[in-house]
Amino acid sequence: MILDFVLTILWSLSPFGEAKVGIPYGMLNGLNVYLVFIAGFVANVLVFPLMMFFLEKVNQHLLKWRFYKKSAVSIAKRAKLGTGEKIQKYGVFGLIFFVMIPLPGTGVYAGSIAAYIFKMDKRKAFLANTIGIFLSSVFIWTATLLSINDTV
Repeated sequence: MILDFVLTILWSLSPFGEAKVGIPYGMLNGLNVYLVFIAGFVANVLVFPLMMFFLEKVNQHLLKWRFYKKSAVSIAKRAKLGTGEKIQKYGVFGLIFFVMIPLPGTGVYAGSIAAYIFKMDKRKAFLANTIGIFLSSVFIWTATLLSINDTV
């Protein structure tokens, strides 16, 4: 049970799943559905400050390496392509909508990169990411809860 709770948090922190995977993982493994929601949501919110620290401090040093720079430019182009129009047109609301969509590549990691690229105010970007994560988490939690209840 503790391992499943830890894995729920790790999935929610992971760029390979975020809360979109962490929440269903915890719920499908029989954990308390309310604790799973809170843990998945909070863990996913913590990604934003970690990403901003990485982008502002660590990224500058890693850009000296050719492989990293090539990868970083590719990721930045994808983030800009996926979010650019929405953020430029709708600002904070565009970022909320982008982060909210429960599809691969649209979560807080991409939202943090987009906020960094477009030089958004950090507080507004954090708020937008948090609201987007919350809405996405509610959607995923509800869908998972409904699917669990249908199979019982």
